[in-house]
Amino acid sequence: MGRYILAIDQGTTSTRCILFDAQGMPVAMAQQEHRQIYPRPGWVEHDALEIWENTEGVVRQALAKAGARPAEILAIGITNQRETTVIWERETGRPIYNAIVWQDTRTDALCAALAQEGGQDRFRPQTGLPLATYFSGPKIAWLLEHIPGARARAERGELLFGNIDTWLIWNLCGEHVTDVTNASRTLLMNLHTLDWDDHILSVLGIPRAMLPRIRPSVEIYGTARGVLEGVPVAGDLGDQQAALFGQTCFAPGEAKNTYGTGCFMLLNTGETPIPSQAGLLTTLAYQIAGQPAIYALEGSIAISGALVQWLRDNLGLISKSAEIEALARSVEDNGGIYFVPAFSGLFAPYWRSDARGVIVGLTRYVNKGHLARAALEATAYQTREVLEAMEADSGVKLSVLKVDGGMVVNELLMQFQADMLGVPVVRPKVIETTALGAAYAAGLATGFWRDLESLRQQWQVDRRWQPQMDAERREQLYAGWKKAVTRTFDWV
Repeated sequence: MGRYILAIDQGTTSTRCILFDAQGMPVAMAQQEHRQIYPRPGWVEHDALEIWENTEGVVRQALAKAGARPAEILAIGITNQRETTVIWERETGRPIYNAIVWQDTRTDALCAALAQEGGQDRFRPQTGLPLATYFSGPKIAWLLEHIPGARARAERGELLFGNIDTWLIWNLCGEHVTDVTNASRTLLMNLHTLDWDDHILSVLGIPRAMLPRIRPSVEIYGTARGVLEGVPVAGDLGDQQAALFGQTCFAPGEAKNTYGTGCFMLLNTGETPIPSQAGLLTTLAYQIAGQPAIYALEGSIAISGALVQWLRDNLGLISKSAEIEALARSVEDNGGIYFVPAFSGLFAPYWRSDARGVIVGLTRYVNKGHLARAALEATAYQTREVLEAMEADSGVKLSVLKVDGGMVVNELLMQFQADMLGVPVVRPKVIETTALGAAYAAGLATGFWRDLESLRQQWQVDRRWQPQMDAERREQLYAGWKKAVTRTFDWV
């Protein structure tokens, strides 16, 4: 039997490969960033071929670091940036256009036109999602409309669509599949049938022939070729669902928040999809082959870690992202300013594509430290907004928040998060929970791990932050944030 599970974590800014051992501990990791392409304001693209080349590269590097041969890998798990849309030629495997990234807002006019009949929630009963530029369906429709000959070729079965998970699996083993979690982010899958919705496909003009087969998240899809020759591809989860799985949130009422490029809170709601009245998404959490699907409520925040990158790359405020904490600690508080990073509009719970980023409350007293602190605080405020919506929808009062992702090493942010929520914030020993969730899925499918309970027993606490701020100060700060958010509306 193999010694390791290999997880490919294809994210918005980079691709990583991590090998995990039987205790769920990372053994070796390799990472490679890819280009962010901005053809116009609001447009965000990736080169799908570059992503695949980087994937092959990090797999080779991780194997070399571990001194492992492909024969020692029992299975491959995939996790990915969701909603990012690729269309490629069935015969050649070449994309017909760059991948359109989840943050891209070019489909704003299309979404507005679709909302003229039935409003923004036109497809919410079937999909659990509002009409928004975020999701894959409108992106597919845009590509079919704007790439010459694409629609006719798609109808003839010559073109294939996939989110990044499907693109990677296709390149790994030649199968055209996706899992329920990724399919639930397209605005095309019916939550109740777990199949593509023919009515929505008709409205958007998307041929069913170009869509992948929808499969459970924990299942063997095929056998890899190339550098991982003979290894089964056996797990597929969108990145946020993978983090929920990696945090072992297997019981209804358990929640996690991932702090990455964006920020994403998921709450397990069990075998029943809960419609949101508070601006959240009803989505799939995961499905194990042969078992009922498990659903979740999700609050999606477009910009969190990406704001730190923006301060680094566009303003030169810091030279490395890790420097943000020391700069923020150089001041006592935010100096009276709030930074609302609505660069791609506002996601949950507002869903305002007309919003744009603002810094409010500026005086000559404000310095670089205040900007850095306000940037970190923005993530914590947005998380509280999502948590309040989640509690309103589910009736579940959260007693603790499990956290993961790159920003959880920032202890100033984690303390402020606990203060702003008024509940403990807990960081696990393994913070690479997105990749770990993909590994868990592949390991379960191939018998490397026995069951969910055995995974639960592996989860360990690394650090816990208790709330320290008094309630009056907490509410005063939060009221200022809510006021600042209103200043972003109606900008576009």
